[in-house]
Amino acid sequence: MTERPKLVPGPDHPITVTPTGKRVVVTVAGKVVADTVNALSLKEATYPVVHYVPLADVDRSLLERSTTQTYCGYKGDATYYSIPIGGDRSVDAIWEYREPSAAVAQIKDHVAFYPDRVDEIKIG
Repeated sequence: MTERPKLVPGPDHPITVTPTGKRVVVTVAGKVVADTVNALSLKEATYPVVHYVPLADVDRSLLERSTTQTYCGYKGDATYYSIPIGGDRSVDAIWEYREPSAAVAQIKDHVAFYPDRVDEIKIG
């Protein structure tokens, strides 16, 4: 089996993780899936900021673990959750790095949501 490349953030691909400092509420089909004041904001290179919510602040009764897995050289192996109440649109709506790379270790036990697979990610 070929070893996957492990990339290190640097000047050409910076990654920062900071407290969001605001309340983050995620809704799907009229239900609150996540509500936290402890989110982290991950800024990676030129990509939009992604808010990572502590898994402890997510209503896990609304989630279903997916078999989907992906890999990011900078962050590690990602696993996914679907939100069945959101229908087909909410398949693989949430991702998690269970064992993130050292560069983003703060996002362990946090999840992120695809904005187009939930009704709203309200920040403020």
